[in-house]
Amino acid sequence: MASSTPHPVRRNPLVVALLSALTLLLMLVPVAAAQAHDVLEGTTPANGSTVTSIPATIGMTFNNTPEAIGSEIFIKDAGGTNWASGPVDIIDNHVTQAVKPGAPAGKYTVEWRVVSSDSHPIEGTFTFTVTGKGGSSGAASPVQAQNGAAGQAAQGGGFPWGLVGGGAGTLALAVALAIYAKRRLNHADRA
Repeated sequence: MASSTPHPVRRNPLVVALLSALTLLLMLVPVAAAQAHDVLEGTTPANGSTVTSIPATIGMTFNNTPEAIGSEIFIKDAGGTNWASGPVDIIDNHVTQAVKPGAPAGKYTVEWRVVSSDSHPIEGTFTFTVTGKGGSSGAASPVQAQNGAAGQAAQGGGFPWGLVGGGAGTLALAVALAIYAKRRLNHADRA
């Protein structure tokens, strides 16, 4: 009957390096996931509000300053007519869109798209209702805070490729370690 004697554990530099790389990768993945796009903090008129006349401008406030390129806002009445006039105006973290004169009373849906300060597009919608005969009420009131109402969904654009790449790298590393461990065990069994 053959007896086996315990062998001291040897640390292979390749295994140590692979485990160190895996540990570092796992520490970095949550950091990549925590990076978020800008957030819409408020609108004028407020989402779901009722106003007596349509303001001269529609306003939005973000937590950071959006990029000017690629930003657009549509102010649509119930019939789908766009009442936005001219280009989107961005000053600091405030985004405004002028309204064409003569907009009628009724429900309006504001569809917006801006390029986040991290260069990713974000978009969403909010609604308000005008009860008066239409026309402009002059300058818009200060931007009102929002509490995350359902119609004001801000969705980030783009796919989380960093997470996919991190997951693929982790999987590849796990497979490489499994193959290495199996070869070591097979080699130890032959000896």
